[in-house]
Amino acid sequence: MSPKKAYILKLYVAGNTPNSMRALQTLKNILETEFKGVYALKVIDVLKNPQLAEEDKILATPTLAKILPPPVRRIIGDLSDRERVLIGLDLYYDELMDNEAGTTSNFRQEYGDEDISNADS
Repeated sequence: MSPKKAYILKLYVAGNTPNSMRALQTLKNILETEFKGVYALKVIDVLKNPQLAEEDKILATPTLAKILPPPVRRIIGDLSDRERVLIGLDLYYDELMDNEAGTTSNFRQEYGDEDISNADS
């Protein structure tokens, strides 16, 4: 699966803290696996460039900001939850829509979206 759009991402980190390094490594892994060259990533160290964090209203690190394609989205944390990152980047949702060809979607199978008429009363 490869995304059809180009992604512009900013990762805000605070120096070389373990969480920042884990977020960067996890993001690189996701980008190399899922995005295959259709992205631009800018890593911003808020300790060296606090004005950039202030301009973009970044309150915690690490924070991943998806600038393009719209809408702008932010994910706070070390990005260790791969599914959450993909959903935040709208990639997982797109994958589900692509795979939903007249059958129950993977999302429904995984998260148990039951038919209410079959529920026990």
